[in-house]
Amino acid sequence: MKKTTTFLLLMVTFFAAAQQETIDQKVNALLKKMTIEEKIGQLNQYSNDNSITGPITINPNKQTEIKNGLVGSMLNVTGVESTRNYQKLAMQSRLKIPMLFGQDVIHGYKTTFPLPLAEAASWDLEAIELAARVAATEAAASGIHWTFAPMVDIGRDPRWGRVMEGAGEDTYLASKIAYARVKGFQGNKLGDLNSVMACVKHFAAYGAAVGGRDYNSVDMSERMLWETYLPPFKAALDAGAATFMNSFNDLNGIPATGNVHLQRDILKGKWNFQGFVVSDWGSIGEMVAHGYSKDLKAAALSAITAGSDMDMESVAYKNNLAQLVKEGKVSIDLVDDAVKRILRKKFELGLFDDPYRYSDEKRAEKALNNPENRKAALEVAQKSIVLLKNENQTLPLSKNLKTIAFIGPMVKEYKENMGFWSVELPNVDYNKWIVSQWDGLQNKVGKNTKLLYAKGCEVEGDNKDGFAEAVATAKQADVVILSIGEKRDMSGEAKSRSDIHLPGVQEDLVKAIQATGKPVVVLINAGRPLVFNWTADNVPAIVYTWWLGTEAGNAIANVLFGDYNPSGKLPMTFPREVGQIPIYYNHFSTGRPAKDENQNNYVSAYIDLKNSPKFAFGHGLSYTKFDYSGMKLSSTKMKNNETIKVSFQLSNVGKAAGEEVVQLYLKDKFGSVVRPVLELRDFQKVKLNAGESKTIEFTIDKEKLSFYNDKLEWTAEPGDFEVMIGASSADIKLKSDFELVQ
Repeated sequence: MKKTTTFLLLMVTFFAAAQQETIDQKVNALLKKMTIEEKIGQLNQYSNDNSITGPITINPNKQTEIKNGLVGSMLNVTGVESTRNYQKLAMQSRLKIPMLFGQDVIHGYKTTFPLPLAEAASWDLEAIELAARVAATEAAASGIHWTFAPMVDIGRDPRWGRVMEGAGEDTYLASKIAYARVKGFQGNKLGDLNSVMACVKHFAAYGAAVGGRDYNSVDMSERMLWETYLPPFKAALDAGAATFMNSFNDLNGIPATGNVHLQRDILKGKWNFQGFVVSDWGSIGEMVAHGYSKDLKAAALSAITAGSDMDMESVAYKNNLAQLVKEGKVSIDLVDDAVKRILRKKFELGLFDDPYRYSDEKRAEKALNNPENRKAALEVAQKSIVLLKNENQTLPLSKNLKTIAFIGPMVKEYKENMGFWSVELPNVDYNKWIVSQWDGLQNKVGKNTKLLYAKGCEVEGDNKDGFAEAVATAKQADVVILSIGEKRDMSGEAKSRSDIHLPGVQEDLVKAIQATGKPVVVLINAGRPLVFNWTADNVPAIVYTWWLGTEAGNAIANVLFGDYNPSGKLPMTFPREVGQIPIYYNHFSTGRPAKDENQNNYVSAYIDLKNSPKFAFGHGLSYTKFDYSGMKLSSTKMKNNETIKVSFQLSNVGKAAGEEVVQLYLKDKFGSVVRPVLELRDFQKVKLNAGESKTIEFTIDKEKLSFYNDKLEWTAEPGDFEVMIGASSADIKLKSDFELVQ
């Protein structure tokens, strides 16, 4: 049996290699037929004029250029009919090379899932992969070959609007999520009709933009780059990601788009990436504004030399590459390498066999209206909700309540629930497609419960005219639910905020409602961590709902009434004030660490603010209670080639079934370089019925103890370690020590 299995594996490997060889032969044969202009055309990407996600290049000759084979791909072309019509133009070209169609399918296509940061709060890798799988199925059926996702940038600064698009502040968690998302988007293999190419972005270190200001500079050490910011990219590559996108920022003075170290040395060199790299929108041309390139011609030279294969919307390659080759400044081998990388993906997708295979009306109709997709959206949305606070068992709400007041500017909104980076399709009535929070509550309560509504105020502005009605409405109710937060377009690209407090007079509305003496539950809708100190300190129950997508209303209602027990945990630290930012749990210690929150004299502390966050990384409550006990280590000493088993008992000692994300943290007590105060190194999401107990086991190996030393060597140093098991980074339940020996 073993010999048969080995033989079959060898045959599968052989046929896979033979198929790749065949594709490479086809690519090389086609390349020989191409003129320099046609080659450069494959590197040229335009946006559809009808959909704007950046400053569109106005080009009245766009269709003519497609017919002449001078456009290799397009973005923002939505729907079967549009993709088919554009592809027909490409089929009129001399060599009939099909175009690629890309789209920002970030958290869903027609069925919108929670924001990526919200999904990260689920800590549920299967759910996250499912969300990407559904998005890919819908997008691929609509003519899309390629999604500009996942974004895997580490985000430690909530002022940066694009934190909504990533997986938070932790490298370990973000790497696991990056892998899951790539697998979800790409499915079993490229070329399947329910698969789209993933595009891992933004390479690299974009999440560390100075001041949290979008498109800004990044300055960091090589060790920080390798240890914190690069691992999620490597995880996505290991998952088989087809493409990468470079980032807008400069890294240590070199724009990422023209950065040889990032793209040639690391990505295509050390990591041996075989896919292609696309610029971000106009980022090749933006190297002129950076002050790095004299003009577009110089920018094209820098970008192609550095390894940027495809030019999104700056036309730097289209207008300059041929001349650069003619002048001998760019080797034709560089151009050919970029073209081959792109053509290879077109062959893998099967577009040369059938350019229209992804543009099928019947398949699109079925995929876009599959009821299972809504079920998946509800499942993921529920898992993404984080219960921040729940005093006096305010939640879950009783279904026997006679009167509920639902107050706030978000209550009856529909499209707001989609959040930023959502796809808006023509001919979709989103007021019917999306479940609003009001609709969700109506669907949940019985006929004997009366729902009252008042808007109270707008999200922005200082108008309090609606307060009196809101207070009067609250006084009539048994319980008040307040839905507040950001607008959906207040977080996202180009949405950096210097002030991340609750906008407008919303917190004043909370104060007015709280003063009625009624039990109050606050829902906070946002794409980033916000600051809401008065609410956090005074309101008994707070639910962080982020933006949850198509099934938002039903998901929120299920959590409020206990039909789903919340299990989300924060993937980012929530600051007390903007002055703490950047703030993250796995910081280094200092020579003068504060011993407690009250010590601030000649130690590393603020004199006007506590060091600790408002809500810690990994925090999230449940309607039940979990007990951690009986921690055991299989050994207290470990060699490099050995492992230690860590086990403990997790018990549900409450009255409801629930899920707990148990988190394993490690601390390297002494190192050749300073190490973080603690680091997430594993986690499990465990479901237990009321009264149930389970033995949980983790394995510690050399990899979990390794880090980059001052010579950028990935190593584990002998010494003392502390292992911690917790419900969050600030709620450590169990501790023990062990030693790594030579």
